[in-house]
Amino acid sequence: MTLQEAQKIVDDWIKEYGVRYFDELTNTAVLMEEVGEVARIMSRRYGEQSEKESDKNKDLGDELADVLFVLICLANQTGIDLESAMRKNLEKKTGRDHTRHKNNPKLS
Repeated sequence: MTLQEAQKIVDDWIKEYGVRYFDELTNTAVLMEEVGEVARIMSRRYGEQSEKESDKNKDLGDELADVLFVLICLANQTGIDLESAMRKNLEKKTGRDHTRHKNNPKLS
């Protein structure tokens, strides 16, 4: 699925099941909550913190999808075409960083 397709799927879902979008500020707070859930899994499963028994069955993919869903909601609400924005962002990064990482001795 393309990002444009994902944006349409989320918009259709909101209209059918979600009644309406939460306002942008609420969705920003929801996004932070979802990112926090990803951070908890990462710090406990891949970082130095021990994983609590209650966290062991948490699905990282599902939590990342939650982040993506809310991010897409925010893009839809604010009129952002994520596919176009992503292309522009990659062009910016390529122009800025095309040799920076290759020349970084820390990454060798």
